[in-house]
Amino acid sequence: MILEYNLQFFAEGAGGEKTEPATEKKLSDARKEGQVAKSKEVANALGILALFLILKLWVGMVGKQFIQLFSDIYDSIPEAVVNWNGYLPEKAMMNAFVNIIFRTLLIAAPIFLVAFIVAFLADLFQVKWMVTAKPLMPKFSKLNPISGFKRIFSVNSLVELVKALLKIGLIGYVVYAFLKDRVNDIYILYDIPLTQALSLIFEILVDMGIRIAVVYIIIALADYIYQKVKFAHDMRMTKQEIKDEYKQQEGDPQVKGRIRQKMQEVSRRRMMQSLPQADVVITNPTHFAVAVKYDPETADAPIVLAKGADYMAQRIKQIARENEIEIVENKILARTLYNAVEVGEMIPPELYQGVAEVLAFVYHLKGKA
Repeated sequence: MILEYNLQFFAEGAGGEKTEPATEKKLSDARKEGQVAKSKEVANALGILALFLILKLWVGMVGKQFIQLFSDIYDSIPEAVVNWNGYLPEKAMMNAFVNIIFRTLLIAAPIFLVAFIVAFLADLFQVKWMVTAKPLMPKFSKLNPISGFKRIFSVNSLVELVKALLKIGLIGYVVYAFLKDRVNDIYILYDIPLTQALSLIFEILVDMGIRIAVVYIIIALADYIYQKVKFAHDMRMTKQEIKDEYKQQEGDPQVKGRIRQKMQEVSRRRMMQSLPQADVVITNPTHFAVAVKYDPETADAPIVLAKGADYMAQRIKQIARENEIEIVENKILARTLYNAVEVGEMIPPELYQGVAEVLAFVYHLKGKA
């Protein structure tokens, strides 16, 4: 029994295996779609570090503001209960609660604002500035249950799981080691005044947060390198994809070749049509032929009307004979004109003398002045 099979089933995608680095166009298109090499951990880590550093520097001022807030709250309770000016007690308490939330946000706003700016700059550093709404667009492919299962049980999901476990393990160890060294400070919290206890708790939390953030930054840098490598791997292209992209940008080479051939044919046909107007054809005599015309009323110097090599040179001489145009053999001059002057151009001054001698000879033969 003979089994038929198709080798294309063993290829990775159309065009074979993806072994080529992504082109600038593909990277640019991916960026427009919101696909970039970015680690969310970098922004999170730097944001947390900035948050706890600000807290450590401003802890005194923040503590005083919160203590003043608590003092104001307790001082306002009797007044809110006794003098509620016709409002229901529930409404008075609600107004007091809203005031507390508002003042708390005002105290904490600068801290969270700085943390947000740091996180934003971290993202900006990774992917540069570009605004696109395409990642927010709904994609029906994401609703496909088969694709969903593939994402759940993919290598990327396994890496994310390992990364999460690593973060939990490292951060848990840092917390354990730090609290183990500060256990005596924790035990004395019951024996010190409330203000000192709050200050000590805040200090412990901030110092522990800074250590967690430093470990988090190390994890984030490793994740950033991984994301860069993964993105470069995911963006790789097959040789066929690169060829197709080149055709889209530059045009199909075969089509461009045919267009160039057509243009050459049109130019050659136009050249042959103007050839009967020539005064003389200067030849090699077998390899090159250059047709020259001089009209002092239209040009300051002789003009090359046609030129050719080998077969084209023989065609030029044949048309010259049919139109009774003189053919003059001058090997050096013919080769120099062919290489130095394009069709439709005037000859350069350094060739004036040689061409003038040929034209003078032709005019003498025709009895022309």
